[in-house]
Amino acid sequence: MSSFPASSETHYSADTIAAALRSDIWHGKLRSGEPLRQDEIASRYGVSKIPVREALYQLKAEGLVTFYPNRGAVVSELSAAEVDEIYAMRAALETTALQRAIPRLTIADLKRAEEILSTLDQEKNVARWSELNWEFHAILYDPANMPRLMEWVKTLHFNVSRYLIIYLAGMDYQNQSQVEHRQILSACRSGDIVTAVNLLQQHLQLASKHLTTFLKDLEG
Repeated sequence: MSSFPASSETHYSADTIAAALRSDIWHGKLRSGEPLRQDEIASRYGVSKIPVREALYQLKAEGLVTFYPNRGAVVSELSAAEVDEIYAMRAALETTALQRAIPRLTIADLKRAEEILSTLDQEKNVARWSELNWEFHAILYDPANMPRLMEWVKTLHFNVSRYLIIYLAGMDYQNQSQVEHRQILSACRSGDIVTAVNLLQQHLQLASKHLTTFLKDLEG
């Protein structure tokens, strides 16, 4: 189940266990609605239930885990309405970050962003798309020097990316997304803040539209 194997010689903290479970949820190894049994996780890591419980409550605060009476912890499921809300939050936060970052972007930042897009073009593993997509956006936002905002943006990004992975596996959306990425990068390279922010807003709105439509179909 987990990204890190158990070892009798290693002490796993709540933070370490949370990181492993978080990664598995983000990458779709742990699916929405899947139970997270504390005794099984504790046995895997060779720890008591205390750090496991702490780890699960960390993930609950991030919206990745839900606790149910008589059922325990399960991987959270997001509705189409919740995904729409997350993208609205992302748009507000990410456009703010990009607006502040563009005047501080370096040639090295822009070059690295282009390299990531080239890697994305060649990547066949859908799960890696989400990681590379985050790396691309993070490079453009980091110069804003807003670490608290970036933590929230990262959490929101990966909260929806686990659904986007499932959606992208059967669709050709990635090609359109790459076109939009390069348009955003071009505006950043030109220092055109207004155009870059507008393109980013449209990029997130389109992703939201695709994913909420997909989830509504699943919800029936």
